[in-house]
Amino acid sequence: MFPLKRYITTLSDIYPAVSAHWHDEAELTLITDGSCTYHIHLDTYEVCKGDLLFIPPAELHSINVMPGGKMRSRTYVFHMDFLGTSSTDICTLRYLTPIRRHTLLLPCVIKKDHPAYPQMIGIFEQADRAYDDTPPGYEMILKSLLLYAVAALLPYRDERNARPQLEDEHTAKLKLVLEYIGEHYGEDLSVSQLSGLCYFSEYHFMRFFKKYTGSSCLEYIKNLRLERAASHLSQGGRSVLDISLSCGFSNLSYFYREFKKKYGMTPKEFIRKAPLLPFLPEQK
Repeated sequence: MFPLKRYITTLSDIYPAVSAHWHDEAELTLITDGSCTYHIHLDTYEVCKGDLLFIPPAELHSINVMPGGKMRSRTYVFHMDFLGTSSTDICTLRYLTPIRRHTLLLPCVIKKDHPAYPQMIGIFEQADRAYDDTPPGYEMILKSLLLYAVAALLPYRDERNARPQLEDEHTAKLKLVLEYIGEHYGEDLSVSQLSGLCYFSEYHFMRFFKKYTGSSCLEYIKNLRLERAASHLSQGGRSVLDISLSCGFSNLSYFYREFKKKYGMTPKEFIRKAPLLPFLPEQK
């Protein structure tokens, strides 16, 4: 009934990336500290403190920080139905549905020199106050502010109103590969196997994957396995060996080494500290 939540994201050497993914919800993000690289659809953006981002529903995106770097952000994740896409008025037909279908393209990154920035940063600050203070009717305030944010970006929409067919084909292929990895990460996976899903040569597939996700295919698989392992470890009730095997690590010492490299602690230390780690969404 209220499909909106605010998330705090912190990236550093301990947790340096948000893997390529997509979801049915849209995102409105403010970078509150540091800098990072966003991969959105098939484009790359360097963003820093103060920058705003709008990511439409079902858009493929990932985030990385450079070694030694850091980034912190605040994000509102919301379903477009919350704004009224289930109704059939002029706002839905002319704006909201085309945004959801990617036939109306709003700016993804709004920097301080963008004409819409003063409006957008004001909207974000008002949303923070409503979300934190929860005055009577705060749900309506947040809904109206998100609609206002969309309206503020509309004058700067992409006039092409559609993406080239090749871009959509590449996105579809990348999503197919990522879905397959997500379903089979606990099994043996090879570049040959994954490139075959796209009908690419291994060489072309490896270049294609790195270009649009910011990491190599094998690095992506390893990071996904480690993240899934961390999730299982935080829930308790299973041995480290069982979790490592179920997440695709056949060598326990290798799992320990890579886990410590990614999270700065061993799996057993992670289990003890998991309740205190800031990896979960901010709760109301």
